[in-house]
Amino acid sequence: MTASSTPGNRLKKSHKLSIAGVTVVAAAAVSLSLVPGNASADAEAKKVSASVSTAPAAWNIANGSGQASAVTESLTNQSTIADRVAEIHAKQDSAPSTATATATAKAKADAKEKAAAKKKAAAKKRAAEKSKASRSADRKPAYANNLNGWIKEALSIMKKEKIPGTYEGLHRNIIRESSGNPRAINNWDINAKNGVPSIGLLQVIKPTFDTYHVKGTPNSQYHPVANIVAAANYAADRYGTIDNVDSAY
Repeated sequence: MTASSTPGNRLKKSHKLSIAGVTVVAAAAVSLSLVPGNASADAEAKKVSASVSTAPAAWNIANGSGQASAVTESLTNQSTIADRVAEIHAKQDSAPSTATATATAKAKADAKEKAAAKKKAAAKKRAAEKSKASRSADRKPAYANNLNGWIKEALSIMKKEKIPGTYEGLHRNIIRESSGNPRAINNWDINAKNGVPSIGLLQVIKPTFDTYHVKGTPNSQYHPVANIVAAANYAADRYGTIDNVDSAY
């Protein structure tokens, strides 16, 4: 008699169902473990699937009720495996969105940091410009409010305007014309009789002052610096330089 006809080895219908159940569960576990994913997800799925490899031993039960119970258990395990693998890949699918959110947050932080740096640099530049302007103002010469100071300030303006003249030439003519008094006025000569008296340190009449007034100086014959510069400008035009004047001019 062949092995297949031996009563002890004959497969009952319940055995066939058990074997089929094992096959289905094993195949399902293997197929789930092969779902595309990253290394960690695949490893986790394989770990879960491996637990099924021990199931056939539990199904090697003689009576039908035990086999039915084993099949039920295998189906339950199959559902659990499917849920677990789905959970693993759900986490994997959420990873890109998490990475995108992180990248967006970093980009916003970088943009904010750059804006703050730009604002700080602009403030620093403004402070530097203000400091430079302050230092420039500090470097501006301070002239004494007396004859010596007036002549020196007038000479600095004359130099910029290319008006010839020296300290000696200005001082000599000022002493002769007004004795250094910026409020001096001649009310008796021909100019006074004509209604345009000579005024100031270098005794300049109004028409002459208006014609030779240097822009940037006060528009007043009585202002000492404006008076000197206008008179020196007139003398340069008529005599070459105030240094060449030794008498009324």
